[in-house]
Amino acid sequence: MTSMNKVFADLPVTIFEAMSQAARDNNAINLGQGFPDDPGPEDIRRAAADASINGYNQYPSMMGIPELRQAIASHYGHWHGLKLDPMSEVMVTSGGTEALTSSILAVVEPGDEVVCFQPVYDSYLPIIRQAGGIPRLLRLEPPEWRLNEEMLRSVFNHKTKAVLFNNPLNPAAVVYPREDLELLARYCQEFDVVAICDEVWEHVVFDGREHIPLITIPGMRDRTIKVGSAGKIFSLTGWKIGFVCAAPPLLRVAAKVHQFLTFTTAPNLQAAVAYGLSKPDDYFFDMRKDMARSRDRLTKGLESIGFPVLKSQGTYFLTVDLSPLGLNETDAEFCWRIVQDYKVAAIPVSAFYEQDAVTSVVRFCFAKKDSTLDTALERLSDAVHRRKR
Repeated sequence: MTSMNKVFADLPVTIFEAMSQAARDNNAINLGQGFPDDPGPEDIRRAAADASINGYNQYPSMMGIPELRQAIASHYGHWHGLKLDPMSEVMVTSGGTEALTSSILAVVEPGDEVVCFQPVYDSYLPIIRQAGGIPRLLRLEPPEWRLNEEMLRSVFNHKTKAVLFNNPLNPAAVVYPREDLELLARYCQEFDVVAICDEVWEHVVFDGREHIPLITIPGMRDRTIKVGSAGKIFSLTGWKIGFVCAAPPLLRVAAKVHQFLTFTTAPNLQAAVAYGLSKPDDYFFDMRKDMARSRDRLTKGLESIGFPVLKSQGTYFLTVDLSPLGLNETDAEFCWRIVQDYKVAAIPVSAFYEQDAVTSVVRFCFAKKDSTLDTALERLSDAVHRRKR
């Protein structure tokens, strides 16, 4: 079958599916893939059910139902002071991954260079390459995972067309400060680069931190495509409702790609997300407190059994750096060992690197019930000590 598209034919199964399958095969607790145990907010689910029974169930507008586009614009205006025209600067997609795909294919042409930061989400590189783009990979390192002048200067040049930037960063659970955003913005402006910003974790931030969208940094309003996800905001990951926000010249082309990918998205779910985005601020703050409590529960438990935990600033995840433990195994080897021997699945962060990988960091998902986390901790209690003996 030599005629198959090598960009996709040669790809392995994603680490998320591989570890989730290993969890099923070993009857293990899945702290790998990022989905909560909880079914999601009942009032939002009821709004979707009501919209299915009493609402419109035929093709909605390709760009998204007007109520949701208005709700997105109002939401970002309220939370970030970002003024968006809902009719010309907002589009609804079938999930954040489709939003990113539409954005990448809208911007990148053959021969264009695209700056990406490792650890990098697995969908970015195949879509860049399908568009004919050339990824230029920069290596972020624990424990801070921060940007710096030297790394940006090493890759930005006259061939750079776009940069993909994930903030808050999965898997490293970093919420980037304004200093890093202003540094990246300066390079985007100097080299006339479009920033495609994967900000799906924007509401899942902790300890009083503030998510700052790159599009709000001076000089970035007309050169940034902002991607969001209702699935992450409301812990309804199976709904696959994504948002694309950008200035009209960028959004128009992204919309032309979107029309040939999924074209549109379930109208009942869109109506329910519009309802959810209009919820009072306390809902979002309470969600963060609940997630932070679960983060702290898993953090304290892991630390008590000897795991060096890196601080989680946002997302559903925390990471552990195995390097001080002297285990004589990579993060991938550790993850396969614990899913088989201790019945707990995690994700090796090296899977988020294509080259020069960090091989000592493991990601755990804490968006689980207390009982799930406690059972996982009980199972992991000997994972470090037995290996060292």
